[in-house]
Amino acid sequence: SASTLHARWSLCLHLPRRAARPVLWARRVCKAHTKVLLKIFLGLLCAAYLAYFIAACWLDFQRAIALVVITGLVIFFMGWGLIQKHCGAKLMELLTTSPGQLAVWFFPCRVFWLAVLVGLVTWLVLDTSKRPEQLISFAGLCAFVLFLFACSKHHAAVPWRAVFWGLGLEFVLGIFIIRTEPGFEAFQWLGNQIQIFLSYTTAGSSFVFGDTLIKEAFAFQALPIVVFFSCVMSILYYVGLMQWLILKISWLLQITMGTTPTETLSVAGNIFVGQTEAPLLVLPYLADMTLSEVHAVMTGGFATIAGSVMGAYMSFGIDPSSLIAASVMAAPCALAMAKLVYPEVEESKFKSKEGVKLGRGAEQNILEAASNGAAASVGLVANIAANLIAFLAVLKFINAALSWFGELVNIKELSFQIICSYILMPVAFLMGADWADSPLVAEMLGIKIFLNEFVAYEQLSTYKKNRLSGLEEWSGGRKQWISMRAETITTFALCGFANLSSIGIMLGGLTSMVPQRKSEFASIVLRALLTGACVSMLNACVAGMGPRGRRLLSRLGLWKSELRNCHEGGQIICLRPQLSP
Repeated sequence: SASTLHARWSLCLHLPRRAARPVLWARRVCKAHTKVLLKIFLGLLCAAYLAYFIAACWLDFQRAIALVVITGLVIFFMGWGLIQKHCGAKLMELLTTSPGQLAVWFFPCRVFWLAVLVGLVTWLVLDTSKRPEQLISFAGLCAFVLFLFACSKHHAAVPWRAVFWGLGLEFVLGIFIIRTEPGFEAFQWLGNQIQIFLSYTTAGSSFVFGDTLIKEAFAFQALPIVVFFSCVMSILYYVGLMQWLILKISWLLQITMGTTPTETLSVAGNIFVGQTEAPLLVLPYLADMTLSEVHAVMTGGFATIAGSVMGAYMSFGIDPSSLIAASVMAAPCALAMAKLVYPEVEESKFKSKEGVKLGRGAEQNILEAASNGAAASVGLVANIAANLIAFLAVLKFINAALSWFGELVNIKELSFQIICSYILMPVAFLMGADWADSPLVAEMLGIKIFLNEFVAYEQLSTYKKNRLSGLEEWSGGRKQWISMRAETITTFALCGFANLSSIGIMLGGLTSMVPQRKSEFASIVLRALLTGACVSMLNACVAGMGPRGRRLLSRLGLWKSELRNCHEGGQIICLRPQLSP
């Protein structure tokens, strides 16, 4: 009947609405108890990870050491974050209070730090007495610091707290990495993991270019690493991990050295990104930063390298742990030397931490972040390739011209490298290189400063391969390779963007961000370039104060290793010295 049909039709219309009632009820409950449900979910997730962690350690603790270290670091930083969140203001006030206001505990604190300093100096004296050549590196460190002080803009205004804390942090990091077994092995492990991670680039490059090209051509072997690393960095920025890490490092440098948040944040960012990307972290504040703060930003860019090009250097066969250590050590040293050369004489507007915040970018999802990161690297890859082509060609032309001029006065084989080796040879010797290796170290240092660090690292890889292949040390009156200690010192000395071509890159990047300050940027860029170059040399001096000879070789584990992770099936080259018994 009509009434029955109407009833059935009404039932059909209301059936979806009745079926949706549980869904609507569940949605309301979730909205009302979002925080509780999130805590329950995180609790279950932590419980699952704890079970996984216990199982991994129970089955094979040696195999799970990396997991233990990573878990411990995460717990430490999470606990430190909670302390900073709830007690950060009081802790900052305590650390920045003047000694006169802390008379109750200042004297015991001063005695403690004095005892630590005396103990450290005593240990270094006793340790280096067995290897007097390390004192040359220490003398070089003092000489570079005195040279930069002589170049200071305002000698009377130098903030010695920032200088001593920066050098102290650099020195402690160097001692931990080079002189201690846990530090050395940790950075060796980290470098190996980064190499393995970057080797996944071959999955994409071999598909696009083919296996033959990525085995033989540099452009198809090293440059795709830049694309892959840029993509990963963009993803890490999207999820907020890089901002979190940079802020932690920046906070540590700020409370110890007393620098402003803006300059500290930019220099901390230079550990991971390049000289044009790091200033973007403080882009909203660049217009109001003092010249001293801008100088610190520039110095941080010149004194470090970008993580994206670090992978390319590793593909040359450069030791990854040395590259990572040099980049990390350069941050506090760059900040300290920047304040030594250009002290603060103006009133900064950014003395409180609350004024500095980091955003995540405009990407809507992780896929867009990955795509944007890969696309953004195309310009960098093209720039690297163009610079290598241009500078290698220019170097060849300069050498041909110098050779022609030299032959006119009976000077044979005159070249740019030979001129640099004579001019910069004392600098190389002060960094700790043996006198016989100093000419080759000096020529690579000159190539880095006057041409490009890519070309210099390529030359270093050539010397390293000559040594590994068993060539004679001398051939026709010229050395074909340098010692392992000189290789390490050179790796630290070349780790930075401080070359003449970077001046244009630095000025172009900063001017595009703040056009109205172009003349101010141009007035301090040469001073920042000199400071950044000296920071890399200071790092090399610290590396030269490390162990050498059989002790160093035993730490590297080279007595029982030959060549690992070689270029098989498109893997990244990881050269390890092959030693006779």
